[in-house]
Amino acid sequence: MKGLKKQRRIQIVIVAVVALALSTALIGYAMRGGINLFRSPSEVIAEPPAENEVFRIGGLVEEGTLRRGQGETVTFSVTDGGASVQVAFTGVLPDLFEENQGMVGQGRYINGVFQATEILAKHDETYMPKEVIDALKDQGVYVDPEG
Repeated sequence: MKGLKKQRRIQIVIVAVVALALSTALIGYAMRGGINLFRSPSEVIAEPPAENEVFRIGGLVEEGTLRRGQGETVTFSVTDGGASVQVAFTGVLPDLFEENQGMVGQGRYINGVFQATEILAKHDETYMPKEVIDALKDQGVYVDPEG
C-alpha cells in the first residue's frame, strides 16, 4: 500500500513538471513576436538592426524635417541629440504629433530608413515616454520641464 502511494506521488510530480515545462515553452513561443525592444537613434546608427527585426525607436521629431508626401506618406527625422534617423510612415499621424515633440515609433530599419507601422505621440504638453527621456538623458540633452 505504501509503495502504491509513493508511486502515485512520483507520477503526479512528473506530470506537474512536464506540464510546467510545456506551458513555459508555449508562453515563450507565443511571446517571441510580441517583444519589441526600444532603441534610441544613436543605438540604431551605431549598430543597425537586421531588416526583419521589429523594434521601437523614440526621440524628438527634428525641426524642419517633417514632410508630407504623396497620399498618406509622411517622412521626418527622429533624434536623441546625438544622432538622427530618417523615418517613413504611411497612415494617419496622432493629433498631437508635431516637430520638437517626443514620439515613439514601431517598425523596421530598412536601407537606412526606419519604416514605421505605428507612431505614438505625447499625451499632453508635458508628457514624454520614459524610454525617450532615458535616451535623451544618456545624450545629455534632456531638460526637465518642472525644473
